Amino acid sequence: MAKSMANNTARQGAQKITITLPRDVLARLNALVPPRQRSHFISEVLEARLALAEQLLALEDSAGSWQDESHPEMQDEDAIDAWLSVLRQSWSNQADGRRGELPA
Repeated sequence: MAKSMANNTARQGAQKITITLPRDVLARLNALVPPRQRSHFISEVLEARLALAEQLLALEDSAGSWQDESHPEMQDEDAIDAWLSVLRQSWSNQADGRRGELPA
């Protein structure tokens, strides 16, 4: 009975679905993943693929939002080096207990 309760607890929030897979994909899955671990394996793979798809959508949604004139600190290597120096100094100030203020 304890094993049954553990399985029910692990499945809370889960829902069974029916999917169709190409035979060669199913054969590879069956060869590599033990029967009682397939749902977990498929869930992990799907989670990773969904995260990638969500990142790509976010990149598409934000395309064009960067304006060079809004970021003079990134206009050339010298400007980037100066910006990084100021940023790193602010970290040192915070570590010393001082409030790190970035100069204008």
